Amino acid sequence: MKVLMLGWEFPPFISGGLGTACYGLTRAMSEIGTDVLFLLPRPIHAPTSSHVTLVTPRGGRVPGSTTYRMEEFEHVTFTALEAGVGISPYETPQEHAKKMAKTVAEFTKHLPQGGLAPVTPEYAPVPAGPTVPMPPPSGGGEHYTGDMFSEVERYARLALSVAAEEDFDVVHAHDWMTYQAGIAVASMCGKPLVIHVHSTEFDRSGENVNQRIYDIERQGMHYAHKIIAVSHLTKKIVLARYGVPMDRVEVVYNAIDFNGFEPPQAPVEIGRDEKLVLFLGRITMQKGPEYFIGAAKKVLDVVENVRFVMAGSGDMTRRMIELAAKMGIGHRVLFTGFLRGQDVERVFRMADLYVMPSVSEPFGIAPLEAMLNDVPVIISKQSGVSEVLTHALKVDFWDIDEIANKIIAVLRHPPLQKTLREHGRFEIRKLSWGDSARRCLDVYAQAIKNN
Repeated sequence: MKVLMLGWEFPPFISGGLGTACYGLTRAMSEIGTDVLFLLPRPIHAPTSSHVTLVTPRGGRVPGSTTYRMEEFEHVTFTALEAGVGISPYETPQEHAKKMAKTVAEFTKHLPQGGLAPVTPEYAPVPAGPTVPMPPPSGGGEHYTGDMFSEVERYARLALSVAAEEDFDVVHAHDWMTYQAGIAVASMCGKPLVIHVHSTEFDRSGENVNQRIYDIERQGMHYAHKIIAVSHLTKKIVLARYGVPMDRVEVVYNAIDFNGFEPPQAPVEIGRDEKLVLFLGRITMQKGPEYFIGAAKKVLDVVENVRFVMAGSGDMTRRMIELAAKMGIGHRVLFTGFLRGQDVERVFRMADLYVMPSVSEPFGIAPLEAMLNDVPVIISKQSGVSEVLTHALKVDFWDIDEIANKIIAVLRHPPLQKTLREHGRFEIRKLSWGDSARRCLDVYAQAIKNN
C-alpha cells in the first residue's frame, strides 16, 4: 500500500505534538513496509536536522518543490512544497506580517460542487445527544496569522501538482491546515481521504471559534471517507460539534518512540536543595498555564525550596510573567522560551515532576515524554492521554487546590514519587507507534473498501 500523507509539521520544525506524532507514525509505517510520500510545506535542511541524515534529492519534479529521502525512513519520501515557510498555525499577525496573494482559484475546480463550503454566521448546531464539556471562551482568531489561509491554499495547489504525477492508494491529511489539500487531491484522483484530527478549533479556542477554521474542519470531516481521532475525547467533540456519523470515526492513540532510549540513572541536579516542577507546552489558553501559576502560588505558600519552570512560548506568555509577578512568585518561576531537541531532554531530566493542566487536550504526548525520562506526571482529566495512563495523578484543570495538593504530595513523599516513576516507565511501553501504524492501515483498508 502507498500512502500520500499531507502534513504541516515535521521535526525539527514543530510547534507542538503534531510534528512529533507525524514523525513517530511515519517511522513506524516505514518499518512495517508501508510506502509513504509525505508532503511538507517547507524543506528540512541538514544543518538543523540533528536527528536525521538527508540523502541526495531525487530532484524536484514540480516547480516550487523539493523531493528527498532520509536514510532512517526507508519507505518514506519527503516532498517540500515551499509553501508556508516559517508559518505556524499558532502565530499571531504581529509575529508574521508577510502577505502573499491567495491562490484558491487554481485548485477549487477540483473540489466538490466547485469550491469550498461558504462561511456561515455561526458554526453548525450541535446534534441531539450527550454534551461535551468545552473550555471557557477565548479569542479564537488570535492564534493564526492573516497570511495563514493563503499559505494553506497555496499548499493545496502545489499538493495537486505533486499528486498528479504520483500513484497512491489513499490520502492521509493531518489537521485542518491540510484538509483543503486532501479534499482537492482525493477529488481529482478518485482516491479515498482519511483525515487525522489531532486538535479541533474548540480545543484551541473554546466556544469563541474562528469561523473560517471551523468551516474548513467541518468540510474535511464530512468529505473524508474515514476520520482518525487521537482519543475518545476528541471523537466525542467530532461527533457532537461537527455532526459526523459515528461509524466514520476511529480512535488511534498516539504513542512514544523509545528508539533505544534509556532513562538517566540519577536525576540531574539544578543546584542547591531545590525541587523542580515543570510545565512544557504552548503557553496558550488550551494548555491552562494560568492554572499552573495559580497552583504554584499555593505550593510556595507551603513549600519554599521549589522552582517552577514554564518551557514554551505562546500568546499568553507575557500575561503569565505578569501574573507570577503580581502573585509575588516571579522569582520562583522561570520562563525558558520554546525548547527543542536536547534542551527538552535536559529539562525533563532536571525535573522532579511534570504538570499538564490542559483545559482541552486531544491527546498530550508530553506526559509520555516525561514518563520516558522517569519523571512522574500530573495530568488534567480533560486530556486524551488520561484515557490510556493509569499511573499518573489526574485532576480537573480548574482545581488549583487539588493540583497544588498533588504537587506537594509528590515532592514530600519519595515513595509516591518512586512508585509513579517505576510503574509509569512500565506502562508507557505498552504504547507503540507500531500498533498505531497498524491501526491506521486498518482504517485505510476500510476507507478503500468504502470508496
